[in-house]
Amino acid sequence: MAKKQFKAESKRLLDLMINSIYTHKEIFLREIISNASDAMDKLAYKALTDDKVAVDRSELKITLTPDQIARTLTISDNGIGMTREELESNLGTIARSGSLQFKEEMAKQEKAEGDTTDIIGQFGVGFYSAFMVADHVSVTSRAYGSDEAFRWESDGADGYTITPCDKEHVGTDIVLHIKANTEEDHYDEYLEQYRLSDLVKKYSDYIHYPIVMLMHKSRQKPRPEDAGNDYKPEWEDFDEWETLNSMVPLWQRPKSEVKPEEYNQFYKEKYGDWEDPLSVIHVSAEGTVEYKAMLYIPAHAPFDFHTREYQKGLQLYSSGVLIMDKCADLLPDHFRFVKGVVDSQDFSLNISREMLQHTRQLKVIATNLEKKIKAELLRLQKDDREKYEQFWKAFGIQLKVGVVSDYGAHKDLLKDLLLFFSSKEGKLTSLAEYKERMPEDQPYIYYACGEDTAQLDKLPQAERIRDKGYEILYLTDEPDQFVINALGELDGKAFKSVDDDDALPETDEEKAALEQQAEESKPVLDFLKETLGDQIKEARISKLLKTGAVCLTADGPITLEMEKYFQKMDPENAGNMKAQRVLELNPQSPAFAALKRAVEEDKELAGKYAQLLYAQAQLIAGLPLADPAGYAELVCSLMK
Repeated sequence: MAKKQFKAESKRLLDLMINSIYTHKEIFLREIISNASDAMDKLAYKALTDDKVAVDRSELKITLTPDQIARTLTISDNGIGMTREELESNLGTIARSGSLQFKEEMAKQEKAEGDTTDIIGQFGVGFYSAFMVADHVSVTSRAYGSDEAFRWESDGADGYTITPCDKEHVGTDIVLHIKANTEEDHYDEYLEQYRLSDLVKKYSDYIHYPIVMLMHKSRQKPRPEDAGNDYKPEWEDFDEWETLNSMVPLWQRPKSEVKPEEYNQFYKEKYGDWEDPLSVIHVSAEGTVEYKAMLYIPAHAPFDFHTREYQKGLQLYSSGVLIMDKCADLLPDHFRFVKGVVDSQDFSLNISREMLQHTRQLKVIATNLEKKIKAELLRLQKDDREKYEQFWKAFGIQLKVGVVSDYGAHKDLLKDLLLFFSSKEGKLTSLAEYKERMPEDQPYIYYACGEDTAQLDKLPQAERIRDKGYEILYLTDEPDQFVINALGELDGKAFKSVDDDDALPETDEEKAALEQQAEESKPVLDFLKETLGDQIKEARISKLLKTGAVCLTADGPITLEMEKYFQKMDPENAGNMKAQRVLELNPQSPAFAALKRAVEEDKELAGKYAQLLYAQAQLIAGLPLADPAGYAELVCSLMK
């Protein structure tokens, strides 16, 4: 029989289908299985709308049959089948979708709208993905209600033939003659049972009809009753039909019908974790955008979470078919730790169904999920503090980075989720909890930055704040200073560092007394500046210190904590991001009195005192000494 040519510039278009549209060759199995599922949906619908059609839905199935000797893979279904005319129109015209046409026709019938939502095919190109792995494809089909069967065959862009044939049962058999291996491609894998099983699990696990395959297995033979002590176990090979797919997605079931252990099992199997998740968010949304989602908050960070290799994203399904393994657009960076799935028919997909089109629906779903995640985290924070603090230990840094990123665009969303260590409570506290405990006369929300809470608890400049009965937030994580700067204030109360001169209000008498002390101490302060040179911007009499002798603060926008951060992140360029250091002294301390005497009586000794006080101030601030050996020598020289 003479070959017929494909319509619509077939050679060029089919070449595009095969070589350009799909990223991964393995997609072919997903596409053909989806077509088979659509064929059975059409038959099931016909049975619902036509009393003369008797179909047992439980008997509908998709069968995979690999033959390694013949190098064929057969995908069979017992769906509605195709007539000669349908083979001609559906397979002879590229990009014509019979499923889409069916969907559109049924949508016109108000009564039928709910019955057609599961139809998967839209573009009419999925079938041609078979030519990515096969050099010859035959489709044998018998339509429901017909005694005739026809076989469509093609080697690709050269055209196709349609011939009458015999077929005992209604449905469609697609036989792929798998290509020979090349240096670049190992086509044999599409003839291997366990590889096919994996692909079904990956892409078509939730097709709602059984996908079966005769699996070759082995098992140990029963031990004979008369076997002696020298008996050695014997094994036998056997074949067994196996259903490869789960069929019913967990997220499609009502939340009330899913047990916690089912959620946990799904999470562990799907995402390879050994530990139960901290929480599950099960969403079923209806309205202008319909979708179902099942999101998990892990109990710990993956090993590669803080590396560039880590990829965020939710698994994206459309009508139970996997479209994307990690859809990054559905998760903001600050919630990148969330795992889960989203299933919606409202997604606008590209022609290969491997990518999303950026649409309003996508944005709506992403925004809703973001709100759901925040709400669940707030619930944990309030109702299960132990779990929330476990979460915070794993992912708190990520939320803090989220506050700072995008110029603080997400700070209002995330601020309620933040935790900091409380000087008064001796444990982690939220900003809302801190504010609730604030005395009415407290002018600011106080914080102190340092290496750890034990160090901050002894910070000399924090003493006067604590003596007022005011609570201090101890900030010990690298992004903390940037977080506070991004937040600026909370409900009208500004954040204020214990290092700031104006952290506590002053009376006019206190200001006058400080100015007098500064004037009286000018010779000492000038000596310190001269001795220490460029190491400090200024030496000044401190209003921060109560009993402590010395501390180090910074003038300008770059704090000491920022300097440490830049030094760690980018040591080569950190010299350009140094704080303007200020050495502050307590004029009431014995150390200042000793320095003042030395300046007046022994300049050499005074120089040693100056270096000693500066080194001590650096150590209190958690800054490294430029010359630790020199510091040790200096201390020893003063112990004579």
